[in-house]
Amino acid sequence: MRILLLVLWMLIPVGALAYHMGPGQTDMKRDQVSQLLADADQLVLDEKWSEAKQIYTNALELLPENEVATNRRTRLELAKCEINDKGLPQANEDLKVLVNELMEDSGSDPRLLEDARMALANSQFYITWLMRLEGRSPDVWEPEITSSQQMYRLLAENAERDGDQEMINIRRSDLESAVKLARMDIGELQGLPLPSQ
Repeated sequence: MRILLLVLWMLIPVGALAYHMGPGQTDMKRDQVSQLLADADQLVLDEKWSEAKQIYTNALELLPENEVATNRRTRLELAKCEINDKGLPQANEDLKVLVNELMEDSGSDPRLLEDARMALANSQFYITWLMRLEGRSPDVWEPEITSSQQMYRLLAENAERDGDQEMINIRRSDLESAVKLARMDIGELQGLPLPSQ
């Protein structure tokens, strides 16, 4: 009996080492990613966009492949940082991919999809504004603003369905701004300050 207890006692470090080298590594990465995301979220609150962008990128590199929801949420937050840190074209492309991915996955979080749609609509609005100021032809900027208007309209309808009056007003205001941007004369547009993001 003593020999059996002694053998079991000696196997405890072997088991601990096996856990540490196997599933423990995944747990360590998960803890590290959680800390990185918390740090990045705080940087976003402090409006330190480029630093937050770097940390979100690092977190994405460490995330295990099976953490799909966390991956998508992190990609959305990264795109929002890019919008605020002079990376609007890249953010716009990333958001288009993310929204399509979320729409194709019936099990995706509907709140995340709505948040991604809002970010995409905003990025398309800002891109249209800049394209118009650059003097691009309507056939270049009209698809962006049309898509933005459709997204804002969908978000307004979703807010109406939910009965959230404050959100209904915000979404309708966004839609009106997008329609106004498409119809505005270039001289009138040049006299306005750039919209805040």
